[in-house]
Amino acid sequence: MVTQHGDVGAKRSKRVRRNTQGLIDKAGGHFAAARLEGLMAVYARPLAGRAVAISTGKDEERRVVDFVRCAYLGLDNHPDIVRGAIEAVERYGTLHWSCARTRLNFGLIGDLEGSLSDLFSARVIAYTTVLAANMGALPILASGHLTNGKKPVMVFDKLAHASLAFHKGTIGEETEVVTIAHNDLEALETICRGQRPVAYICDGIYSMGGGAPIADLLSLQQRYGLFLYIDDAHGISIFGRNGEGYARSQIPGELGERTIVAASLGKGFGASGGLIMLGTQRQEDLFRNFAVAHAFSASPNVAAIGAALASASLHRTPELHRRQAALQDRLRQFDGLCETSHAQSRLPIRMVTIGDELAAIGAAHAILDCGFYLSAVFFPTVQRGRAGLRICPTAGHEPENIENLCRALAAIVPTDEAAKENLTPAPPAGHRRKSQ
Repeated sequence: MVTQHGDVGAKRSKRVRRNTQGLIDKAGGHFAAARLEGLMAVYARPLAGRAVAISTGKDEERRVVDFVRCAYLGLDNHPDIVRGAIEAVERYGTLHWSCARTRLNFGLIGDLEGSLSDLFSARVIAYTTVLAANMGALPILASGHLTNGKKPVMVFDKLAHASLAFHKGTIGEETEVVTIAHNDLEALETICRGQRPVAYICDGIYSMGGGAPIADLLSLQQRYGLFLYIDDAHGISIFGRNGEGYARSQIPGELGERTIVAASLGKGFGASGGLIMLGTQRQEDLFRNFAVAHAFSASPNVAAIGAALASASLHRTPELHRRQAALQDRLRQFDGLCETSHAQSRLPIRMVTIGDELAAIGAAHAILDCGFYLSAVFFPTVQRGRAGLRICPTAGHEPENIENLCRALAAIVPTDEAAKENLTPAPPAGHRRKSQ
């Protein structure tokens, strides 16, 4: 059963069903408008730095500086990582084996998982995507095999990424699923006081900005045995001595039996694929035998594995720390020039809230005309009436890229409504928000 739990004292009895029909009906017009303005389904090729050449017609291109990609450390076109992909394909003489991982594996993927396990102090399994990792992990967690044979109440943060929330229906056939308000620690603690085990499913860094209060969640884990499943796709590589990420860098020692971290091998890591970090041999055995993406699908291809191995090697060099520092420099520069509700955050995503969906699409188009590609975001990515622009500064951007973008924003977009109204989209780690 899938339920909502927006009030600490609310009954957990309201059944919530997917409504894809309604979602398409409500959002379809805005998707069509964004495509018409050249803001979605864009085709391009990479240029130097963060620039791309967007296809505008037959044999015609337009150079723009991209602030859409989540390559926070600027590694997605790093020559060593590209070379790692090429050399792996040349060495193996193939790209892909059409075989489930329970049968036959490239030797290279064993090397990759061993390297990542050492790097992140966990038992790492690699997947083709983070979506595939989550798809395999959440049903196993719901089964009770990770919580001493008792099926847990699966509690989702309301803003958990679609690659997590999509599976509510499937795991709702296995156990109770509850959705609580964003970062609502009081509601979570109330559920933890019940008789059943509880698993909390959240992002480490949320795709529209803000982060999970990891320290408070660990405190609840210590008091109640709370199981934590954290998708840290946006936090990997940009935090931690070894780039272990926003979540893992705040978890001391071993992960143990009550924490799983999923992450991306793209984004900050700069390669391709997904992973999960596990704490025990028993968990690893369960996932290698029963995770659907492991038992019934193939591994990342050889190029992706080679690229990830090269990135893992780079993570062991001082270049990682230089790029982490460069990212923070770019964020500080942006915050000094452009007011947003996430200003002064060390997390890498900035949102300029406009409100009206068509106004946000129009603003993104006008900024594209200035030579900058931003994400126009609207329902269902954000609430209706809270549309805006998502901006991803990276270590790969030049200071003049940031300066020129902020000048264009100031000329085209009114003051960020979220900042002007002093709205708080996500409390910082360690902050308790009262139930809504």
